[in-house]
Amino acid sequence: MDGQPPRQPLGTGGPPPSLPEFPLSQAQRYYITIDDLANARGPDPDLAFRGSSPQSFAEALQEALRKPVLFERWKSLQPDPDDVDRSLEPVDPDAVVTARQDDLHTDVEVVTSLAHAVLRHRLFILIGAHWQLRDVASA
Repeated sequence: MDGQPPRQPLGTGGPPPSLPEFPLSQAQRYYITIDDLANARGPDPDLAFRGSSPQSFAEALQEALRKPVLFERWKSLQPDPDDVDRSLEPVDPDAVVTARQDDLHTDVEVVTSLAHAVLRHRLFILIGAHWQLRDVASA
């Protein structure tokens, strides 16, 4: 051909190492504020948060992060459930959510190894855009 030796394919030293399908990152601590929790609702009334206390919200979000139930219910309502982005699917059985009333707003602290996009999606299902991320730190 052109006098160059043939190139060896990359990765011929054996199979690539096996990685988890959705690797979890290092745990992060998210600080979130909700201005009016009593009226914060997601777009689908069947999936939206229904409580009004910080404690009930913390329990709902923690459940949504630890177990696939909320995601699976949301996925089943999509026009093509098989076409849903699978990166939104992971759960973190060790996620911890605390919330407390502070004057007129609710402060929420979430500790999870889930990606920010997953947390944001679960928050949107539960309370729509009625929240604000204040800070993120390593847990």
